[in-house]
Amino acid sequence: MSEVTQTPLKSKRPAWLKVGLPSGEGYRKIKSIVDSNRVHTVCQEARCPNIGECWACGTGTFMILGDTCSRACRFCAVKTGKSMAIDHDEPRRVAESAKLMALKHVVITSVNRDYLPDGGAGIWAETIRQVREALPEATLEVLIPDFEGRTEDLDTVFKEQPDILNHNIETVPRLYPAVRPQAIFERSLEVLAYAKNRYGLKTKSGLMVGLGEQPREVQEAMQQLKAAQCDLLTIGQYLQPTPAHADVERFVTPNEFERYRTYGLELGFLHVESAPLVRSSYHAAMPKSHNNS
Repeated sequence: MSEVTQTPLKSKRPAWLKVGLPSGEGYRKIKSIVDSNRVHTVCQEARCPNIGECWACGTGTFMILGDTCSRACRFCAVKTGKSMAIDHDEPRRVAESAKLMALKHVVITSVNRDYLPDGGAGIWAETIRQVREALPEATLEVLIPDFEGRTEDLDTVFKEQPDILNHNIETVPRLYPAVRPQAIFERSLEVLAYAKNRYGLKTKSGLMVGLGEQPREVQEAMQQLKAAQCDLLTIGQYLQPTPAHADVERFVTPNEFERYRTYGLELGFLHVESAPLVRSSYHAAMPKSHNNS
């Protein structure tokens, strides 16, 4: 793929990024369950453009450890700060909500809480156990933080053997200081490799594009993910949550996303979900390669 010129973008979103307002019986049912059980979803907190589609289909992504992140990534809509004390009843409420939704594939993520002694790994493990007990036939995908690379905390989560272990690299290495300053690209690769090599987990990661990266940098990041034995990959368009967040430098076209998808499959990923509105858990339960490979 050829290099592209990056300039700050002030134009309106193209047609392929426009979605309708969330509505419908399915959406209202999920919202009622989420609200009544006092659980957080990344769908709401990160202002996901797919919330209407996913909730209408009865799917969503739970966000544990509260709604306030200890990091300040410049792409993320989740609020930043020091959260309240650990809510030890949260795992039960998440499991109950997942059961009420009758989910066949449960996706859980969390904020970063780097100031906790275990980074929240204990709550992660308890949530996985309670969801497993409530929905023993469901598959479980976890989208975890890096726990600052501490293997003892990663072990706490990995020992629970989630069906899919997801950890996003988010962007290309060059943009980390500006976009993801409290993270380390190589450390994220190490988390994925450790999950695969030590625990044999099926691994997944995701990238946003449109932040100023060049296509060759995306391809190189994909190569590095594959070298870390990552199995599944998502690629989607970055959308600026507020004017205070990083600018959108470019709207990547659907044809370019398709080229990334083709390249990823050529590299050997089991499945690549690549399109403008793709997010980490978009269509998470749909590809057969998630469960049959």
